[in-house]
Amino acid sequence: MTDPLSAPSIRRLLVWRHGRTEWNAAGRFQGQLDPPLDAEGRAQAARTAPHLAAALHGTEAVLVSSDLQRAADTAATLAPLLGVELRVDERLREHGLGCWEGLTRDEVAEQLPDQYADWQAGRPVPGRGGEAQADVAARVLAAVADLPPVDTAVLVTHGGTAGRLLEALLGLGPEHRRVFGPLGNCHWSELAFHSSGWRLMRHNLAVPGPGRVEGLRDGRSGTDVPDAPHAGASPEEGAPAPAQDADAV
Repeated sequence: MTDPLSAPSIRRLLVWRHGRTEWNAAGRFQGQLDPPLDAEGRAQAARTAPHLAAALHGTEAVLVSSDLQRAADTAATLAPLLGVELRVDERLREHGLGCWEGLTRDEVAEQLPDQYADWQAGRPVPGRGGEAQADVAARVLAAVADLPPVDTAVLVTHGGTAGRLLEALLGLGPEHRRVFGPLGNCHWSELAFHSSGWRLMRHNLAVPGPGRVEGLRDGRSGTDVPDAPHAGASPEEGAPAPAQDADAV
């Protein structure tokens, strides 16, 4: 095992969030429950995978997914295009959310107002159960440390886990949480290792969907559903956010 912060076995990471599920669309907290991709999520993965494969052409890559089905099915669209075997690692699964899993944002606010207020303020949420943020960061860093020595690793994971990984690799403490907006469904971030450590090269990238233009100034991405709030923020981030993106803690 290598140290992913000071001596990583790889020098480039693509952190790719799974496609949309019906629970994402409804603003329902998923955590480690396992709803499948919906039709839009499958379409997102199908149009994103060729773009990532083209970007990785000529490089030695490894593809590792969370064991949750929404991530594994997203990753499965890329594996044959890269010509690599899909590896599955449960350490990439989503942040466990305890008693919030399966509830919508509004249901949490109504049923557990004190917990909801703590979460809105960015404080720890006592009584919720699930995992601590530090534990999520530790397990996903361990997964990165076990990667083979290749040019690029593609990690297919979840909004909350991706956030904790970015913060850990960039050396951001709890006081810097929410510095980066959470990944939208089927969006990805790119990190590169330099002598001074990890750098975030690009964040929350997306392939434009049908009839959409990537990089709209209002923050919407090509993976948005028409007439729905954009997928760039998350109910689990605590700030006012759209209903459709509910698994990024």
